[in-house]
Amino acid sequence: GLLLLIGADAALAAKVGADGVHLPERLAHRARHLKRPGWIVTAAAHSALAARRGLAFGADAVVVSAVFASNSPSAGAPIGPLRLAQLVRTTGGAVYGLGGINNKTARRLMPAGLVGLAAVEAFRT
Repeated sequence: GLLLLIGADAALAAKVGADGVHLPERLAHRARHLKRPGWIVTAAAHSALAARRGLAFGADAVVVSAVFASNSPSAGAPIGPLRLAQLVRTTGGAVYGLGGINNKTARRLMPAGLVGLAAVEAFRT
């Protein structure tokens, strides 16, 4: 199933009945304070250290990016499926992959140990 998380705006997430909130890496420290029954709180992570911090701050999961090259203006250098799999193994928590995810690239992530995928480009026609 698909989940709707609103970026960094808990009030808006509650207002629209979203499934939770997604925090940018710089706001990951707020994760524990935004928890609500039935909500998912995720934090962005652009490194293994940021992923561990996001989980330590109370995020239910971290969204690691960029996995593949992405058209997003905020996307950094892609880490690829092998480095992502290593990050998942060493993080010790729930990890989603983001960045350049589509039907073709998603298949390459099956062995990485992710709990799911986050995508923008995959939904474009």
